[in-house]
Amino acid sequence: MSPDNQLLDTETLDDALAGLVGWRCESQRLRARFEFRDFPAAMAFMVRSGYAAERLGHHPNWSNVYNRVEVELWSHDLGGVSRLCVELARAMNHAAGIEG
Repeated sequence: MSPDNQLLDTETLDDALAGLVGWRCESQRLRARFEFRDFPAAMAFMVRSGYAAERLGHHPNWSNVYNRVEVELWSHDLGGVSRLCVELARAMNHAAGIEG
């Protein structure tokens, strides 16, 4: 666990979600569904996101079916949504070409 990784309080999480297009919080996890034109585009997104996850040391729970990628982010160590979850969600949006 990163020493500067902290669970987000409700207000901070709400503020973060306001700037994360397509993400929602359910059961103390950030969740999103990405859709792409085809399987290679979905896989390219996963590779780009994988590099971001490795850089952050914070890895997603995700699945891929053809052109769709379902993602869940939470801190296993802290038991909820953390600062690194939000950073990775932003990086994943960037990898998908989503602004905001």
